Amino acid sequence: MPTTIFLYTYIFILGLVLGSFYNVVGLRIPLKQSIVYPGSACPVCNKKLSPLELIPVFSYLFQGGTCKNCKTHISSLYPSMELTTAILFTISPLLVGWSKELILAWSLISLCMIVTVSDLKYMIIPDKVNLFFLVLFAGERILLVPATPWWDPLLGFLIGGIVPLLIILVSRGGMGGGDMKLLAVFGIILGWKLVLLSFFLATLIGTIVGLIGMATGVVKKGKPFPFGPFLVIGALLAYFFGNEMIDLYMSHFFSYLY
Repeated sequence: MPTTIFLYTYIFILGLVLGSFYNVVGLRIPLKQSIVYPGSACPVCNKKLSPLELIPVFSYLFQGGTCKNCKTHISSLYPSMELTTAILFTISPLLVGWSKELILAWSLISLCMIVTVSDLKYMIIPDKVNLFFLVLFAGERILLVPATPWWDPLLGFLIGGIVPLLIILVSRGGMGGGDMKLLAVFGIILGWKLVLLSFFLATLIGTIVGLIGMATGVVKKGKPFPFGPFLVIGALLAYFFGNEMIDLYMSHFFSYLY
């Protein structure tokens, strides 16, 4: 029992640290900046952050959500992404088990966190990020966890790209090119059935949130809003729970027919 607690605590802390790094990647890559140099600094006063100011989540809480030097408000996006990454990393072994599949789960979560940051901040999903994880996912599918059947990731990639492409062509810009490429990359991990499910879930959740946002005045009608975070939610739900969702739907569907 103590060993298990230590292990999950370690994973949680690792998730916090990686979440902090994913914030940096998501914020800098769209601006074509190095993710290594210079070190993190306040975007307003440019003061380099001390080690104590770099502690994920806790430094934000201890400083009251403001810069220690200039007292400028710090976006809650930083601790939110750090904590979300830590939670998802920690619960992944409970959902997929202690197997090679866990590496795929953590890799998928990593991509999801990076694109969420970049899309929320700039409404951009960088090609460099998509390309990096395209290669990573393909390598993991070939070397670590081969899919059954073997062509499922390839078909998932094609369908994940073609479906949003058709929407872009029909709606003349209803989705972004980054969203299309992201869904295609998701298809390598999810396969064709789950990537379709993920897109359905993303569209459903995005529509509900958009309608609520317009009703409350948070979202302006006709004004675009980032769709990447909804694709992320759809992909994670489909990856962890998609097969159960499909089985439940099919059992109810056939029971209704007969």
